[in-house]
Amino acid sequence: MIWKEIEIPTSARVQLKDVTALVVNELQKSKVNNGICYVYVPHTTAGVTINENADPDVVTDLINNLERLVPVKGNYRHAEGNSDAHLKASIVCFSQAIPVIDGRLALGTWQGIYFCEFDGPRRRKLLIGF
Repeated sequence: MIWKEIEIPTSARVQLKDVTALVVNELQKSKVNNGICYVYVPHTTAGVTINENADPDVVTDLINNLERLVPVKGNYRHAEGNSDAHLKASIVCFSQAIPVIDGRLALGTWQGIYFCEFDGPRRRKLLIGF
């Protein structure tokens, strides 16, 4: 298995960054033709998801509704003040597996890969494996 670590700088407390092109670039460099692409976030307050990347309103809707479901201020016991970020990251998930077929990610027409920041801004890591 080939693993690559990419640094992802974020500029807001909550931010979804389209990292599809970064993952595709690493796939092309790896020369993997068929298999699985793993995308993993080694953080407890960030995640990775796959969703529509054609309409930016989808990202806005995701952010707004995660905030509605898990508000910043709530009945939390964790003392660091970022309990909502831990919960949002767990809801979104920390990894994704995408089939690689004929040297391409088998994403749907409108799908993109998003790094999800819930406790930024920070300098984060994204691990990509083939």
